[in-house]
Amino acid sequence: MKNKIFTGFLLLLVFFGCRKSDYLIEGNTEFFHDDGSGTGTVTWTKTNEYILEGFVFVNDGQVLTIEPGTVIRFRSGQAENASALIVARGGKIIAEGTKEEPIIFTSEQDDLQGSLTKEERGLWGGLIILGNAPLNVSGGEARVEGIPWFEQRGTYGGGDEDDDSGSLRYVSIRHGGTNIGEGNEINGLTLGGVGNKTEIDFVEIISNEDDGVEIFGGTVNLKHIVVSGCGDDAFDYDLGWSGNGQFWLGIENDFVGDNLIEAGGGVNPVIGFPHSLPNIYNATLISNGNTGNGALAVFERFAGGVIANSISMNDPNGILLEVTDSRNDSYNQWKSGKLEIRNNLFYDVAGESGEPIFKLTGIFSAEMENEWAAYFNAGQNETGNPGIDLGSANFVPNPKITGNLSDYPNSWFQRVDFKGAFGEDNWIEGWTQLAE
Repeated sequence: MKNKIFTGFLLLLVFFGCRKSDYLIEGNTEFFHDDGSGTGTVTWTKTNEYILEGFVFVNDGQVLTIEPGTVIRFRSGQAENASALIVARGGKIIAEGTKEEPIIFTSEQDDLQGSLTKEERGLWGGLIILGNAPLNVSGGEARVEGIPWFEQRGTYGGGDEDDDSGSLRYVSIRHGGTNIGEGNEINGLTLGGVGNKTEIDFVEIISNEDDGVEIFGGTVNLKHIVVSGCGDDAFDYDLGWSGNGQFWLGIENDFVGDNLIEAGGGVNPVIGFPHSLPNIYNATLISNGNTGNGALAVFERFAGGVIANSISMNDPNGILLEVTDSRNDSYNQWKSGKLEIRNNLFYDVAGESGEPIFKLTGIFSAEMENEWAAYFNAGQNETGNPGIDLGSANFVPNPKITGNLSDYPNSWFQRVDFKGAFGEDNWIEGWTQLAE
Protein backbone atom coordinates (compact mmCIF):
# COMPACT_ATOMS: atom_id res chain seq x y z
CA MET A 1 0.00 0.00 0.00
CA LYS A 2 2.85 2.38 0.84
CA ASN A 3 4.41 1.81 -2.61
CA LYS A 4 1.13 2.60 -4.36
CA ILE A 5 0.68 5.82 -2.36
CA PHE A 6 4.28 6.88 -3.02
CA THR A 7 3.94 6.15 -6.74
CA GLY A 8 0.72 8.13 -6.91
CA PHE A 9 2.37 11.04 -5.12
CA LEU A 10 5.22 11.08 -7.64
CA LEU A 11 2.79 11.08 -10.56
CA LEU A 12 0.87 14.00 -9.08
CA LEU A 13 4.12 15.86 -8.44
CA VAL A 14 5.26 15.37 -12.04
CA PHE A 15 1.88 16.28 -13.50
CA PHE A 16 1.03 19.30 -11.36
CA GLY A 17 4.21 20.52 -9.74
CA CYS A 18 6.93 20.20 -12.34
CA ARG A 19 5.43 21.50 -15.55
CA LYS A 20 5.80 25.03 -16.89
CA SER A 21 3.09 24.35 -19.44
CA ASP A 22 1.57 21.25 -20.93
CA TYR A 23 4.34 19.03 -22.31
CA LEU A 24 4.11 15.58 -23.81
CA ILE A 25 7.42 13.92 -24.64
CA GLU A 26 7.58 10.96 -27.00
CA GLY A 27 11.14 9.89 -27.71
CA ASN A 28 12.92 13.00 -29.01
CA THR A 29 9.69 14.85 -29.81
CA GLU A 30 8.24 17.43 -27.42
CA PHE A 31 4.61 18.48 -27.89
CA PHE A 32 3.84 21.85 -26.29
CA HIS A 33 0.55 23.56 -25.43
CA ASP A 34 0.72 26.76 -23.36
CA ASP A 35 -1.39 26.68 -20.21
CA GLY A 36 -0.59 30.33 -19.43
CA SER A 37 2.84 29.69 -17.94
CA GLY A 38 4.68 30.22 -21.21
CA THR A 39 7.74 28.32 -22.34
CA GLY A 40 9.74 29.14 -19.24
CA THR A 41 13.43 29.97 -19.48
CA VAL A 42 14.60 27.03 -21.52
CA THR A 43 16.88 25.90 -24.36
CA TRP A 44 15.53 24.00 -27.35
CA THR A 45 18.11 21.80 -29.05
CA LYS A 46 18.56 20.37 -32.52
CA THR A 47 18.59 16.81 -31.13
CA ASN A 48 14.89 17.14 -30.29
CA GLU A 49 11.83 17.87 -32.40
CA TYR A 50 9.29 20.42 -31.19
CA ILE A 51 5.62 20.54 -32.11
CA LEU A 52 3.64 23.54 -30.83
CA GLU A 53 -0.13 23.64 -30.59
CA GLY A 54 -2.12 26.85 -30.12
CA PHE A 55 -0.66 30.20 -29.04
CA VAL A 56 2.59 29.55 -27.19
CA PHE A 57 4.13 32.52 -25.36
CA VAL A 58 7.55 33.41 -24.06
CA ASN A 59 6.27 35.31 -21.04
CA ASP A 60 7.62 38.48 -19.45
CA GLY A 61 10.94 37.64 -17.81
CA GLN A 62 11.44 34.35 -19.69
CA VAL A 63 14.19 33.61 -22.22
CA LEU A 64 13.75 31.02 -24.97
CA THR A 65 17.09 29.96 -26.47
CA ILE A 66 17.07 27.90 -29.68
CA GLU A 67 20.21 26.14 -30.84
CA PRO A 68 21.43 26.14 -34.47
CA GLY A 69 19.83 23.44 -36.60
CA THR A 70 16.67 23.19 -34.49
CA VAL A 71 13.34 22.65 -36.26
CA ILE A 72 10.13 23.90 -34.62
CA ARG A 73 6.89 22.68 -36.16
CA PHE A 74 3.36 23.94 -35.56
CA ARG A 75 0.00 22.20 -35.59
CA SER A 76 -2.45 23.25 -38.27
CA GLY A 77 -5.60 25.08 -37.29
CA GLN A 78 -7.79 28.07 -38.01
CA ALA A 79 -9.37 30.73 -35.77
CA GLU A 80 -9.07 29.78 -32.08
CA ASN A 81 -7.16 26.62 -33.07
CA ALA A 82 -4.34 28.51 -34.81
CA SER A 83 -0.75 27.93 -33.67
CA ALA A 84 1.94 30.57 -33.24
CA LEU A 85 4.98 31.47 -31.14
CA ILE A 86 4.67 34.85 -29.41
CA VAL A 87 7.45 36.58 -27.49
CA ALA A 88 5.55 38.76 -25.02
CA ARG A 89 6.67 42.19 -23.93
CA GLY A 90 9.54 41.64 -21.49
CA GLY A 91 10.35 38.17 -22.83
CA LYS A 92 13.30 37.26 -25.04
CA ILE A 93 14.06 34.85 -27.85
CA ILE A 94 17.66 33.95 -28.66
CA ALA A 95 17.42 32.07 -31.96
CA GLU A 96 20.87 32.17 -33.52
CA GLY A 97 21.35 29.66 -36.27
CA THR A 98 24.20 29.50 -38.75
CA LYS A 99 24.40 29.36 -42.53
CA GLU A 100 25.17 25.66 -42.27
CA GLU A 101 22.53 25.03 -39.58
CA PRO A 102 19.63 27.48 -39.84
CA ILE A 103 16.74 27.43 -37.38
CA ILE A 104 13.46 26.53 -39.12
CA PHE A 105 9.88 27.37 -38.12
CA THR A 106 7.41 25.44 -40.25
CA SER A 107 4.25 23.38 -40.41
CA GLU A 108 3.86 19.98 -38.76
CA GLN A 109 3.19 18.68 -42.27
CA ASP A 110 6.67 19.67 -43.46
CA ASP A 111 9.23 16.86 -43.46
CA LEU A 112 11.82 19.18 -45.09
CA GLN A 113 12.17 16.56 -47.82
CA GLY A 114 9.59 17.88 -50.27
CA SER A 115 6.32 17.01 -48.55
CA LEU A 116 5.31 20.66 -49.03
CA THR A 117 5.89 22.78 -52.11
CA LYS A 118 7.34 26.25 -51.78
CA GLU A 119 3.96 27.72 -52.70
CA GLU A 120 1.86 26.23 -49.84
CA ARG A 121 0.68 28.93 -47.43
CA GLY A 122 -1.46 29.40 -44.34
CA LEU A 123 -0.68 26.09 -42.61
CA TRP A 124 0.09 27.64 -39.19
CA GLY A 125 0.40 31.08 -37.65
CA GLY A 126 3.74 32.85 -37.44
CA LEU A 127 6.42 34.32 -35.18
CA ILE A 128 5.35 37.40 -33.20
CA ILE A 129 7.77 39.50 -31.12
CA LEU A 130 6.44 42.27 -28.86
CA GLY A 131 8.45 44.93 -27.07
CA ASN A 132 8.49 48.13 -25.03
CA ALA A 133 9.58 50.61 -27.73
CA PRO A 134 7.47 53.68 -28.70
CA LEU A 135 4.32 53.66 -30.85
CA ASN A 136 2.42 56.65 -32.20
CA VAL A 137 -0.94 55.53 -30.83
CA SER A 138 -2.94 57.28 -28.15
CA GLY A 139 -1.76 55.97 -24.78
CA GLY A 140 1.42 54.47 -26.27
CA GLU A 141 0.22 50.86 -26.19
CA ALA A 142 -1.68 48.60 -28.59
CA ARG A 143 -2.88 45.02 -28.94
CA VAL A 144 -1.24 43.03 -31.69
CA GLU A 145 -3.33 41.75 -34.56
CA GLY A 146 -3.63 38.01 -34.97
CA ILE A 147 -4.10 37.34 -31.24
CA PRO A 148 -7.49 37.14 -29.48
CA TRP A 149 -8.43 40.39 -27.74
CA PHE A 150 -8.79 38.76 -24.32
CA GLU A 151 -5.13 37.64 -24.32
CA GLN A 152 -3.34 40.28 -22.22
CA ARG A 153 0.07 39.03 -23.28
CA GLY A 154 -0.66 40.48 -26.74
CA THR A 155 -0.05 44.06 -25.54
CA TYR A 156 2.99 45.94 -26.88
CA GLY A 157 4.56 49.40 -26.86
CA GLY A 158 6.23 51.62 -24.28
CA GLY A 159 8.91 54.28 -23.89
CA ASP A 160 12.17 52.35 -24.27
CA GLU A 161 13.80 52.88 -27.67
CA ASP A 162 16.67 50.60 -26.61
CA ASP A 163 14.44 47.69 -25.62
CA ASP A 164 15.92 44.24 -26.21
CA SER A 165 13.70 41.32 -27.25
CA GLY A 166 16.63 39.06 -28.13
CA SER A 167 18.01 38.00 -31.51
CA LEU A 168 17.12 36.18 -34.72
CA ARG A 169 19.94 35.04 -36.98
CA TYR A 170 19.78 32.54 -39.84
CA VAL A 171 16.12 31.77 -39.25
CA SER A 172 13.67 30.50 -41.90
CA ILE A 173 9.90 30.93 -41.33
CA ARG A 174 7.86 28.82 -43.75
CA HIS A 175 4.23 28.25 -44.86
CA GLY A 176 2.49 30.33 -42.15
CA GLY A 177 -0.27 32.91 -42.01
CA THR A 178 -3.28 30.94 -40.86
CA ASN A 179 -6.55 32.88 -40.44
CA ILE A 180 -7.80 33.50 -36.88
CA GLY A 181 -10.88 35.42 -38.01
CA GLU A 182 -12.37 37.26 -40.96
CA GLY A 183 -9.63 39.37 -42.54
CA ASN A 184 -7.27 38.64 -39.65
CA GLU A 185 -4.29 36.53 -40.62
CA ILE A 186 -0.97 36.27 -38.82
CA ASN A 187 2.11 37.67 -40.57
CA GLY A 188 5.21 35.57 -41.08
CA LEU A 189 7.23 37.79 -38.74
CA THR A 190 5.38 40.40 -36.70
CA LEU A 191 7.37 43.01 -34.76
CA GLY A 192 5.30 45.14 -32.39
CA GLY A 193 7.06 47.92 -30.48
CA VAL A 194 10.40 46.12 -30.77
CA GLY A 195 13.47 48.09 -29.71
CA ASN A 196 16.81 48.69 -31.39
CA LYS A 197 18.83 46.43 -29.10
CA THR A 198 17.02 43.48 -30.67
CA GLU A 199 19.18 41.92 -33.39
CA ILE A 200 17.53 40.62 -36.57
CA ASP A 201 19.86 39.46 -39.35
CA PHE A 202 19.52 36.75 -42.01
CA VAL A 203 15.83 35.91 -41.73
CA GLU A 204 13.66 34.30 -44.42
CA ILE A 205 9.87 34.40 -44.62
CA ILE A 206 8.54 32.23 -47.43
CA SER A 207 4.96 31.51 -48.54
CA ASN A 208 3.05 33.25 -45.77
CA GLU A 209 -0.68 33.79 -46.37
CA ASP A 210 -0.55 37.42 -45.20
CA ASP A 211 2.41 39.85 -45.04
CA GLY A 212 5.96 38.60 -44.88
CA VAL A 213 7.19 41.12 -42.30
CA GLU A 214 4.95 43.63 -40.54
CA ILE A 215 6.46 46.23 -38.22
CA PHE A 216 4.18 48.07 -35.80
CA GLY A 217 6.16 51.03 -34.49
CA GLY A 218 9.32 50.62 -32.48
CA THR A 219 12.94 51.21 -33.40
CA VAL A 220 14.07 47.73 -34.47
CA ASN A 221 16.62 47.32 -37.26
CA LEU A 222 16.54 44.51 -39.86
CA LYS A 223 19.38 43.32 -42.08
CA HIS A 224 19.52 40.51 -44.69
CA ILE A 225 15.80 39.80 -44.90
CA VAL A 226 14.25 37.51 -47.55
CA VAL A 227 10.50 37.58 -48.24
CA SER A 228 9.09 35.51 -51.09
CA GLY A 229 5.76 34.14 -52.29
CA CYS A 230 3.57 35.82 -49.65
CA GLY A 231 -0.13 36.44 -50.14
CA ASP A 232 -0.19 40.13 -49.20
CA ASP A 233 2.63 42.67 -48.77
CA ALA A 234 6.28 41.66 -48.55
CA PHE A 235 7.16 44.41 -46.05
CA ASP A 236 4.58 46.45 -44.15
CA TYR A 237 5.28 49.16 -41.55
CA ASP A 238 3.23 51.71 -39.64
CA LEU A 239 2.52 53.14 -36.15
CA GLY A 240 5.76 55.11 -36.07
CA TRP A 241 8.50 52.65 -37.03
CA SER A 242 11.74 54.63 -37.09
CA GLY A 243 14.39 51.91 -37.48
CA ASN A 244 16.75 50.91 -40.27
CA GLY A 245 16.65 48.24 -42.96
CA GLN A 246 19.41 47.02 -45.27
CA PHE A 247 19.83 44.14 -47.72
CA TRP A 248 16.15 43.29 -48.18
CA LEU A 249 14.95 40.91 -50.89
CA GLY A 250 11.23 40.97 -51.65
CA ILE A 251 9.99 38.78 -54.49
CA GLU A 252 6.42 37.95 -55.51
CA ASN A 253 4.98 34.97 -57.35
CA ASP A 254 2.65 35.31 -60.32
CA PHE A 255 -0.90 36.23 -59.29
CA VAL A 256 0.15 36.33 -55.61
CA GLY A 257 1.00 39.32 -53.42
CA ASP A 258 0.14 42.99 -53.17
CA ASN A 259 2.73 45.70 -52.42
CA LEU A 260 6.42 45.04 -51.97
CA ILE A 261 6.53 47.83 -49.36
CA GLU A 262 3.39 49.21 -47.72
CA ALA A 263 4.26 52.25 -45.62
CA GLY A 264 1.69 53.60 -43.16
CA GLY A 265 1.79 56.28 -40.51
CA GLY A 266 -0.54 56.58 -37.57
CA VAL A 267 -4.09 55.38 -37.09
CA ASN A 268 -5.41 57.29 -34.09
CA PRO A 269 -4.26 59.96 -34.72
CA VAL A 270 -2.82 59.73 -38.23
CA ILE A 271 -0.17 62.35 -37.43
CA GLY A 272 0.77 60.80 -34.09
CA PHE A 273 4.39 61.01 -32.92
CA PRO A 274 6.83 59.35 -33.51
CA HIS A 275 6.30 59.43 -37.26
CA SER A 276 7.00 56.42 -39.47
CA LEU A 277 10.39 57.47 -40.83
CA PRO A 278 12.65 54.44 -41.39
CA ASN A 279 15.78 54.31 -43.53
CA ILE A 280 15.71 51.45 -46.06
CA TYR A 281 18.85 50.91 -48.15
CA ASN A 282 19.99 48.21 -50.57
CA ALA A 283 16.66 46.53 -51.21
CA THR A 284 15.91 44.36 -54.23
CA LEU A 285 12.17 44.41 -54.93
CA ILE A 286 10.76 42.15 -57.65
CA SER A 287 7.03 42.41 -58.30
CA ASN A 288 4.66 39.95 -59.96
CA GLY A 289 4.47 42.04 -63.11
CA ASN A 290 1.10 42.30 -64.81
CA THR A 291 -0.35 39.41 -62.77
CA GLY A 292 -1.00 41.49 -59.62
CA ASN A 293 -2.55 44.75 -58.43
CA GLY A 294 0.08 46.00 -56.01
CA ALA A 295 2.91 48.50 -56.32
CA LEU A 296 6.60 48.59 -55.56
CA ALA A 297 5.91 50.89 -52.62
CA VAL A 298 2.84 52.67 -51.28
CA PHE A 299 3.12 55.57 -48.81
CA GLU A 300 -0.05 56.56 -46.95
CA ARG A 301 -1.39 57.99 -43.67
CA PHE A 302 1.48 60.46 -43.15
CA ALA A 303 4.16 57.81 -43.61
CA GLY A 304 7.61 58.92 -44.64
CA GLY A 305 11.06 57.41 -44.78
CA VAL A 306 13.93 56.82 -47.20
CA ILE A 307 14.38 54.17 -49.88
CA ALA A 308 17.83 54.44 -51.43
CA ASN A 309 20.52 52.48 -53.28
CA SER A 310 17.91 49.90 -54.25
CA ILE A 311 16.75 47.95 -57.33
CA SER A 312 13.08 47.56 -58.27
CA MET A 313 11.74 45.43 -61.11
CA ASN A 314 8.78 44.05 -62.97
CA ASP A 315 5.93 46.24 -61.71
CA PRO A 316 3.16 48.12 -63.61
CA ASN A 317 2.42 50.71 -60.90
CA GLY A 318 5.70 52.06 -59.53
CA ILE A 319 5.89 54.22 -56.36
CA LEU A 320 2.55 55.55 -55.06
CA LEU A 321 2.22 58.56 -52.75
CA GLU A 322 -1.07 59.38 -51.02
CA VAL A 323 -2.54 62.90 -51.01
CA THR A 324 -5.41 63.82 -48.70
CA ASP A 325 -5.18 67.45 -47.55
CA SER A 326 -1.52 68.18 -48.45
CA ARG A 327 -0.82 68.68 -44.72
CA ASN A 328 -1.46 65.44 -42.89
CA ASP A 329 -0.46 63.01 -45.63
CA SER A 330 2.57 61.37 -47.16
CA TYR A 331 2.70 64.03 -49.86
CA ASN A 332 3.41 66.57 -47.12
CA GLN A 333 6.13 64.35 -45.67
CA TRP A 334 7.83 64.42 -49.07
CA LYS A 335 7.46 68.17 -49.40
CA SER A 336 8.95 68.54 -45.91
CA GLY A 337 11.99 66.44 -46.82
CA LYS A 338 10.94 63.48 -44.66
CA LEU A 339 10.21 61.13 -47.56
CA GLU A 340 12.92 60.42 -50.11
CA ILE A 341 13.24 57.92 -52.97
CA ARG A 342 16.74 58.44 -54.30
CA ASN A 343 19.65 56.78 -56.08
CA ASN A 344 17.59 53.76 -57.14
CA LEU A 345 17.49 51.66 -60.31
CA PHE A 346 14.14 50.70 -61.92
CA TYR A 347 13.69 48.08 -64.63
CA ASP A 348 10.52 47.00 -66.45
CA VAL A 349 8.42 49.36 -64.32
CA ALA A 350 5.45 51.54 -65.37
CA GLY A 351 7.45 54.50 -66.59
CA GLU A 352 9.23 52.51 -69.26
CA SER A 353 5.89 52.16 -71.06
CA GLY A 354 5.30 55.90 -71.03
CA GLU A 355 3.65 56.31 -67.63
CA PRO A 356 5.45 58.00 -64.72
CA ILE A 357 7.15 55.70 -62.23
CA PHE A 358 6.27 58.07 -59.38
CA LYS A 359 2.49 58.51 -59.07
CA LEU A 360 0.04 60.16 -56.69
CA THR A 361 -3.15 58.68 -55.27
CA GLY A 362 -6.08 60.47 -53.65
CA ILE A 363 -7.04 64.10 -54.35
CA PHE A 364 -4.42 66.17 -56.16
CA SER A 365 -3.86 68.68 -58.91
CA ALA A 366 -2.04 68.19 -62.20
CA GLU A 367 0.73 70.47 -60.93
CA MET A 368 1.27 68.28 -57.87
CA GLU A 369 1.26 65.15 -60.01
CA ASN A 370 3.85 66.56 -62.39
CA GLU A 371 6.05 67.74 -59.54
CA TRP A 372 6.10 64.29 -57.90
CA ALA A 373 6.75 62.56 -61.25
CA ALA A 374 9.67 64.91 -61.92
CA TYR A 375 11.21 64.03 -58.56
CA PHE A 376 12.24 60.70 -60.14
CA ASN A 377 15.07 62.51 -61.91
CA ALA A 378 15.67 65.06 -59.17
CA GLY A 379 16.28 62.15 -56.76
CA GLN A 380 18.94 60.77 -59.14
CA ASN A 381 16.92 57.65 -59.87
CA GLU A 382 17.46 55.87 -63.17
CA THR A 383 16.17 53.06 -65.36
CA GLY A 384 18.16 50.15 -66.73
CA ASN A 385 18.54 46.39 -66.81
CA PRO A 386 20.29 45.07 -63.67
CA GLY A 387 21.06 41.75 -65.32
CA ILE A 388 19.34 39.59 -62.71
CA ASP A 389 18.44 36.05 -63.75
CA LEU A 390 15.06 35.50 -62.07
CA GLY A 391 14.88 31.84 -63.02
CA SER A 392 18.00 30.78 -61.10
CA ALA A 393 17.32 32.21 -57.62
CA ASN A 394 20.52 34.19 -58.06
CA PHE A 395 19.73 37.85 -57.50
CA VAL A 396 23.25 39.18 -57.94
CA PRO A 397 23.28 41.78 -60.76
CA ASN A 398 25.61 41.17 -63.68
CA PRO A 399 27.58 43.37 -63.82
CA LYS A 400 27.44 44.98 -60.38
CA ILE A 401 25.22 48.07 -60.21
CA THR A 402 27.30 50.84 -58.66
CA GLY A 403 25.70 52.69 -55.76
CA ASN A 404 26.53 55.72 -53.64
CA LEU A 405 29.11 54.66 -51.04
CA SER A 406 28.71 57.84 -48.97
CA ASP A 407 24.91 57.90 -48.87
CA TYR A 408 24.24 56.22 -45.51
CA PRO A 409 22.64 58.01 -42.57
CA ASN A 410 24.28 56.34 -39.56
CA SER A 411 26.90 53.85 -38.38
CA TRP A 412 24.49 50.88 -38.21
CA PHE A 413 24.63 50.53 -42.00
CA GLN A 414 27.27 48.57 -43.85
CA ARG A 415 28.65 51.02 -46.40
CA VAL A 416 28.71 49.31 -49.78
CA ASP A 417 29.33 50.56 -53.31
CA PHE A 418 26.43 48.75 -54.99
CA LYS A 419 22.69 49.11 -55.42
CA GLY A 420 20.28 46.42 -54.41
CA ALA A 421 20.59 43.69 -51.81
CA PHE A 422 23.48 41.87 -53.52
CA GLY A 423 26.97 42.88 -54.54
CA GLU A 424 28.97 39.82 -55.56
CA ASP A 425 27.82 37.40 -52.84
CA ASN A 426 24.52 35.52 -53.27
CA TRP A 427 24.03 35.44 -49.49
CA ILE A 428 20.69 33.55 -49.61
CA GLU A 429 22.46 30.32 -50.66
CA GLY A 430 22.80 27.50 -48.17
CA TRP A 431 20.15 28.45 -45.61
CA THR A 432 16.96 29.66 -47.33
CA GLN A 433 14.23 27.53 -48.85
CA LEU A 434 14.02 30.04 -51.71
CA ALA A 435 17.54 29.11 -52.83
CA GLU A 436 17.06 25.34 -52.59
